[in-house]
Amino acid sequence: MTLFIGLLIPLLGTMLGAAFVFLMKDEMPLRLQKTLLGFASGVMVAASVWSLLIPAIEMASAENVQCSMFNVQCLKVLPAAVGFLLGMGFLLMIDELTPHLHIGTDKPEGMRSHLSKTAMLALAVTIHNLPEGMAVGVVFAGAESNISNISLTSAIAVALGIAIQNVPEGAIISMPMRAAGNSKWKSFLIGSLSGAVEPVGALAVLLMASALLPVLPYMLAFAAGAMFYVVVEELIPEASGGQHSNLSTIGFSIGFVLMMVLDVVMG
Repeated sequence: MTLFIGLLIPLLGTMLGAAFVFLMKDEMPLRLQKTLLGFASGVMVAASVWSLLIPAIEMASAENVQCSMFNVQCLKVLPAAVGFLLGMGFLLMIDELTPHLHIGTDKPEGMRSHLSKTAMLALAVTIHNLPEGMAVGVVFAGAESNISNISLTSAIAVALGIAIQNVPEGAIISMPMRAAGNSKWKSFLIGSLSGAVEPVGALAVLLMASALLPVLPYMLAFAAGAMFYVVVEELIPEASGGQHSNLSTIGFSIGFVLMMVLDVVMG
């Protein structure tokens, strides 16, 4: 039951954010949008570092691998480095091949397509949420194994942190849908469904957990790299561009510290 709830927590965060469409009129205020984008960036960066990269390095360090040439433990960071780059590369490939819209823009990217703006925006959100779902699945797989230092409470902290990050993301998706002329309920449903890929991705990773245990450090870093790609490619450019970029910086700081505290206190 704890595992089931943990997998659903991020989706509930997206649904809560999408429900903003019932509370606000027209578009989301620019100041609030900038703050929430910065906050989401801070949460994802902190979760990637404390809950994914550091455990990956610690797991490799426990093996006490040494490089004979330098007589130092220079390979302990290799799984984290390789996994991180693979995660970045994977999202880069998906980003290039999938037609989508960046948040806050009308210019489509990726391969040419005749999809509607709504469909391309939904694809963009799917790209965002895929690494987040993988991250939840990987940390729960690590908590269930006996070869990592990840606790169940730490895994729940990651799920909570991503759920907090999903609140502004759900709002940022549903509000433009409403502004484009869709009904409130349709906007809410589209915003909510944008997070459905997260529990699916997390469950898929868990079902393959036994096969992934030998490469768990790589998988942790892979999820971190994918999340970093979303932050650098999507969230930070949109948060820092134009007016009120200082609010996004404040939001980033609050989100980073909150996720760091959650991971340390609950871990």
